[in-house]
Amino acid sequence: MLTGRLLTISSLLLISACSDNDDNSTPAPAEPTQAEIEAQITSVLRQQIASLGLTGDPSTDRNIPSIDAPLAQLGMQLFYSKALSGEMDTACVSCHHPLLGGGDNLSLSIGVEAVDPDLLGLGRAHSSSGTHNDGGPTVPRNAPTTFNMALWDRSIFHDGRLESLEATPTMNGAGDTIISPDSADGTTADPHATSLTATQARFPVTSAEEMKGHNLGNLDNAAIRQHLVARLKGETNELDNNQWLAAFQTGYQQPDADAASLITEANLFNAIAEFELSQTFVDTPWKAFVEGNDNALDLTEKRGAQLFFTAVEDGGANCVQCHSGDFFSDELFHNIAMPQIGRGKGDGVNGSHDFGRFRITQNVIDRFAFRTPSLINVEFTGPYGHSGAFVSLTEVVKHHLDVQTSVANYAVGGHVYQANVQHNDTQTNTQAALDKLLADRNIEDQLGLQDVSLSVEQITQLVAFLHTLSDRCVAQDNDPQCLSQWVPDETLLDPDGLRLEAKFQ
Repeated sequence: MLTGRLLTISSLLLISACSDNDDNSTPAPAEPTQAEIEAQITSVLRQQIASLGLTGDPSTDRNIPSIDAPLAQLGMQLFYSKALSGEMDTACVSCHHPLLGGGDNLSLSIGVEAVDPDLLGLGRAHSSSGTHNDGGPTVPRNAPTTFNMALWDRSIFHDGRLESLEATPTMNGAGDTIISPDSADGTTADPHATSLTATQARFPVTSAEEMKGHNLGNLDNAAIRQHLVARLKGETNELDNNQWLAAFQTGYQQPDADAASLITEANLFNAIAEFELSQTFVDTPWKAFVEGNDNALDLTEKRGAQLFFTAVEDGGANCVQCHSGDFFSDELFHNIAMPQIGRGKGDGVNGSHDFGRFRITQNVIDRFAFRTPSLINVEFTGPYGHSGAFVSLTEVVKHHLDVQTSVANYAVGGHVYQANVQHNDTQTNTQAALDKLLADRNIEDQLGLQDVSLSVEQITQLVAFLHTLSDRCVAQDNDPQCLSQWVPDETLLDPDGLRLEAKFQ
């Protein structure tokens, strides 16, 4: 453990001896230069990095496909096609666009029945003639980024309803025991699960609000997937233009295979997963610093890193307690009393609440707990929280530091840019989560957010450090065209003419 308080480090560097103006007194030592202060902070950071065993690269020893690989290209064709939605008005990319940080830039997503299916991000709205229309977003949770899907080993989704019980490091959940909503009793392995990413790809198409729509009757998960496979094969005659066989032959490099053997449920979702796995973006200034480049971070960013990694009792913010490792997530579930906005998941008296992990485990300790997100590329993956309650990264940091004040002062209009987000029960629902958090602080071994007093300058430093976790491609600093590799152009076959051509306001 590092000795001394964080603030003491800076104080010792700046202290100077008093002089009584006696000719024989010892001259006051010169104040340390900026370079000397930075060198000391860099040294302390390097000690912290070593003690935590950080390498800077969470993708080490993982199977990361190239976006140029044929299977990833097929996955991109599928990811952008509205043919995978029940009513052919929505694509995977509707809520997970690379140019929107792998999300949709909305607090809460609008999947099916959008006024303009090709308009993404702010301005996307649910049609007034749509099912259960109330003017607000129809999906009750924020769309997690698809960036760095390859780096999760334990669970997917905010509540972890897709979970690898083995959670073998670097394996993306691959193994014999992945629990999913398709598991027979909630504890039995999903027989179709191969990895977390490939299994996750199977579920958005089954959600009525996300992609399934409301006009296919009561098809269960298996039936809707079978229907989509039949559609791509041409068996339902729903596609006026159908070149999916050629696309699958190219993607799987089997030019002579027929539709029956190639266009299968497993092949469809494995291809989508390959595209998602290729979206691995970890080339950050922080990685460069950890790997030895002292100049990869400036002094403000280094001070922010110290705050991040230092315990509260030593003058830091202790963010590392949950945002641990090179991936900056412990992959566990915590209640941080994130404001509850939107329709909710049907929990609580009015059904407008979301009990989070409790919905899966039915363990009271898990009520209001949600999975710790990774902080890689966090600058570009907002809005933040399971409900997208904060647009500003600075404000969500302040919420972590002083939850009670944040909840007391929370107003949707001040923190959410999206129009018409439902919030009638926000204060009551959020207070329930806060009460649970405060009670949990008194339970031994139960992790709860600590109050941390930081100055405005220190919060600025902490946010500056978080910005150093942005991949250069995602930030588009040096190559504005870098992310275009994950957006299909006219040279890539559009197999059904239903490719979503995104528009942004």
